Amino acid sequence: MASKRTSLEKFRLKRELNTLASKQGRGTELVSLYVPPGRQISDVISMLKEEWGTASNIKSNTTRKNVQDAIVRVIQRLKLFRKVPDNGLVIFCGAIPQNGPGSEKLETYVVIPLEPVRVYLYRCDSKFHIEHLQEFLKEKETYGIIVLDSSGASFATLRGRRLEIVRDITSGIPGKHRAGGQSARRFERLREARILDFFKRIGNHADEIFLPIEDLKGMMIGGPGPTKYDFEKGGHLNYMLKEKIIETIDTAYTGEHGVEEIVEKAPEILKHVRYVEEKRIVQDFLRHIGHDTGLATYGETEVRKALRMGMVETLLLSEALDITRITVKCTSCDSIYSETMKSLEIPSSEESLSGQACAKCGVPTLQVTEKKEIIEEFAEMAEDAGANVEVLSIETEEGQMLKEAFGGIAAILRFKP
Repeated sequence: MASKRTSLEKFRLKRELNTLASKQGRGTELVSLYVPPGRQISDVISMLKEEWGTASNIKSNTTRKNVQDAIVRVIQRLKLFRKVPDNGLVIFCGAIPQNGPGSEKLETYVVIPLEPVRVYLYRCDSKFHIEHLQEFLKEKETYGIIVLDSSGASFATLRGRRLEIVRDITSGIPGKHRAGGQSARRFERLREARILDFFKRIGNHADEIFLPIEDLKGMMIGGPGPTKYDFEKGGHLNYMLKEKIIETIDTAYTGEHGVEEIVEKAPEILKHVRYVEEKRIVQDFLRHIGHDTGLATYGETEVRKALRMGMVETLLLSEALDITRITVKCTSCDSIYSETMKSLEIPSSEESLSGQACAKCGVPTLQVTEKKEIIEEFAEMAEDAGANVEVLSIETEEGQMLKEAFGGIAAILRFKP
């Protein structure tokens, strides 16, 4: 699996973590277990058996039973794995109140992380500990940072939360006041030559440091004063790096402190990067619609048809879509039909099916056999067809337009119908 997290993978993880975050237990009854790659399943089970024994000291009968039941369930799930997956394994289990005290039901969630988990953790609490998985939602691509002024330059990389100062260089540029005996013009010419040489050296160091980085997502340039703008405009940076400049930032300091200033501002900057990507994707779709190229379609029915025919190059889905596809089956004649509805409407729809006659055989034996969120259904169809999937937020104007004007489901096609 490449290190780049797709918008679909992030959406799936974010949705799962939102579900886990909403779960609250009574007291310390919810078990969170993180197993990093390389651990022996048998060692983890031995540890859990010890914890089961320790839990027998819990005074409250209910809490003791719930904790021990959760540990037993986690052990059962672990036994389904011959070895810990390459990225590790995370299991959450506990008695979740369904409708007030005494209505607890044991719920289990197994997560195979998209990246290796580094922590070995067992914890009982009133909530599930999801913070180590939340790290995977943060930007993981590498960003290059150059901080400079007329005295020197620092080069750094930022990957997730890991900041590394790679190199510092000095400029060798004399101060603005000339030495005695030199004419002002000669001194200025020498100073300009030194500045030019310094800018060239920055460009060479940037090539050495940043060009070999395969997943370099963007560049940030900063520093106090105007030197950073002179460097950027001067064409001293390789064109491949210049294209990746996200923002030029004013800082109060140079060196390590200047780099840290940029990192402090980075979350907003990097958030903006995804906004720009989302805008570009929707604008590409709108261009096809506006120019009537025949290479774009939208709406559940049309996009479903295009996916089945293998025509979709990029599927666009709004993360605000809250609709589910339900499958209804008649247990008498085996006839099946599907319909799409808002997720909130499902309980009343299931209720109305009770006693409703089947349209085919007339017997009132209809029941819902499957419920699947439309985002997941369409994403799976797209993955099977080899199409790209983009799950877009509604935080940009274009993202809102996708949701409101096009129903939150659209596609850019490989070829005309």
